Amino acid sequence: MTLTRTQGGPVPSPDGLYERLVEFEGKAAATAGTGKDPVNLPMIRHWCEAMGDAHPAYRGPDAVAPPTMLQAWTMGGLSGHTDRSSAYDELFALLDGAGYTSVVATDCEQEYLKPLRPGDQITFDTVIESVSALKTTKLGAGHFVTTRTDVRADGELAGTHRFRILKYAPAGRPRGPEHEARASGGGQGARAGGPQAQAQARRPRPVINRDNAGFWEGVAEHRLLIQRCGDCAVLRLPWLPGCADCGSGVWDTVEASGAGTVFSYVVMHHPPFPAFDPPYAVGLIELAEGVRMISNVVGVPYDKVRIGMPVRLEFLRVDEELKLPVFRAGEED
Repeated sequence: MTLTRTQGGPVPSPDGLYERLVEFEGKAAATAGTGKDPVNLPMIRHWCEAMGDAHPAYRGPDAVAPPTMLQAWTMGGLSGHTDRSSAYDELFALLDGAGYTSVVATDCEQEYLKPLRPGDQITFDTVIESVSALKTTKLGAGHFVTTRTDVRADGELAGTHRFRILKYAPAGRPRGPEHEARASGGGQGARAGGPQAQAQARRPRPVINRDNAGFWEGVAEHRLLIQRCGDCAVLRLPWLPGCADCGSGVWDTVEASGAGTVFSYVVMHHPPFPAFDPPYAVGLIELAEGVRMISNVVGVPYDKVRIGMPVRLEFLRVDEELKLPVFRAGEED
């Protein structure tokens, strides 16, 4: 069943889990965190190159950082942060123990209060803002966890970043320790992530809203549509409600030719997910039209993907409901 809140407080859950989860609301997830690097031009340049953003405000002696880099200055990298609180780990351990072992990021909200400039020293505090009642989604049932990070530059509040994830039990798989015990005692196909589980699992659904619905309608028709600003004619992908260059909300679309090259790529080994079979290559594809998008590179082994490799658009039917644009590469000479 789905549990909800009322004006009088949370609805009691039969196992008391939700009551324990909401006790974490308001607790610190990180206190007095410190950015591993001050705001700096090399990171700004790498970000702008990856995003295809050539705005002059992000270059030169008076450069500012792109506002959407707000979270980048607080990230711990592969070595992580040492300033995370025990409350955050305890919350996730509680969810894991209840069978909500999978995680997917769902959305983020950012508020910008002042521009960040090279040399700014970044500090931050993160709080567990809310934990939702049990929700049923297409991925499976779980709880949404929202954290809020206040980012400061040289001690002055520069912005706020809210990040929301779903901790869930994948649909079609029973949750709870008793299921894990049964699965671990079965054959390879019975274990989570085994071939049988992968065959039964569904790929996550894309988040479709009023700003990107036209893109997915095009995909369903085997057309990759790129937005074009109606005022300055700049192309943009992914779709946005307004132009990042001139601010115009007027736009139309052009259809991509399908030709592209691998601008960058990663090979995914971990974490495993029932709908995927790692390792596999995920590429940042530069289309012939000059915009870039992220998608799978298919047609060659994952360890044969190379930067600069020519690729061609095709549409992959994942299941009876979902098609995805992917890029096929030819065999190397």
